[in-house]
Amino acid sequence: MKFGVIGATTALAIAMTATAAYADEIRVTGYVEPELQLFTQSASGNEQRRWNTSAAAEVTFESFWDNSNQWIVVKPFARWDLRDGNRSHVDMREAKYARVIDNWEFHVGMDKIFWGVTEAVHLVDIVNQTDLVESIDGEEKLGQPMAMVSSTWEIGTFTGYLLPYFRERTFPSLSGRPAFDIPVDETQTKYESGAKQQHLDFALRYSNTFDIWDVGVSYFRGTNRNPVMVPGLDSGGRLVLIPYYVQTDRVSTDIQATSGAWLYKFEGFWQDQLDEQNLQATGGIEYTLYGIFDTPSDAGLVAEYVWDDRGANNQNPFANDLFLALRWTPNDEASTAVLAGTTVDLDTQAFGFSVEAERRFGEDYFVSLEARFFGNVPRSDPVFSYSDDDFIQLRIARYF
Repeated sequence: MKFGVIGATTALAIAMTATAAYADEIRVTGYVEPELQLFTQSASGNEQRRWNTSAAAEVTFESFWDNSNQWIVVKPFARWDLRDGNRSHVDMREAKYARVIDNWEFHVGMDKIFWGVTEAVHLVDIVNQTDLVESIDGEEKLGQPMAMVSSTWEIGTFTGYLLPYFRERTFPSLSGRPAFDIPVDETQTKYESGAKQQHLDFALRYSNTFDIWDVGVSYFRGTNRNPVMVPGLDSGGRLVLIPYYVQTDRVSTDIQATSGAWLYKFEGFWQDQLDEQNLQATGGIEYTLYGIFDTPSDAGLVAEYVWDDRGANNQNPFANDLFLALRWTPNDEASTAVLAGTTVDLDTQAFGFSVEAERRFGEDYFVSLEARFFGNVPRSDPVFSYSDDDFIQLRIARYF
């Protein structure tokens, strides 16, 4: 909490000072978004409830000068949650200065970097930490302090990242839902490295397009953003989970091929951690039907498979899983979109079903509806804790 507040105040002051005299263009945008959550099952914890409400806000301050070869972006985010004190938090999603010189680009500050091409699981996306209290699907990320340099040549783009500070994953409190059945005790967080959060991580990436192929190859060395959850006891002798952040060496690739209405996707990595080596991979296809039923609507059919040579584990519950989805885009003025999908564990036949729908109303309002349900989940499955946390979530954002 303090990290986000201090970073936001300092970065915004620097941005305002720097742009007062030099800015060619200044843009301020953002949104305010109330949220309502309804859980369809009784809670497993005494502190948990069947419904919850919260409100979030994000502001983006952008300033460009020097013919847009230099710019500053500051993007603070905040949420207040009625039930979960851990979900009431402030984060600086971005607070960076960037500059382009010929075919070189430099960034310094807080930033968000995304790697990956698949829909269900983003295995290779490791630079930013997951903001788990915002969403259990891993899509929401915390801002990451970094220095980045990138250079583009005919043979491709080469990028290097220095990551001087590690950010711990956010977890729900005892009153939060969805959440683990065994609470996470962040006060006992452990690190393999003696430098803890000050460990200097780094990453390298090469990317290029070859005909129909978009290819990325990456190397990461540092603190794994995904902790190993170790059972332990809190000060009162109660069973808890303790996050343990280990050091990892990871080589990864992400590949996407576009051929007419077909998309072919693959992500995978080899990593070395805790004196063990393992492989993980995911891949699949997406086929788009354009103008279905003689309308402007498009329908996308998605099929992906996720594999982990370790089997299911608390770092990756998707070890032999199939993901099937249908994406509907009517291509209307309201930017309506619907994605419905199911994930099936081929070992246990456990499944999860999700629906995400969104639509703009007028010029300023954006409504999103999300529903997630779990079924046939055995106690041995890493996602068993979520099996009684089926929920429907409504968000109404007012943009400015």
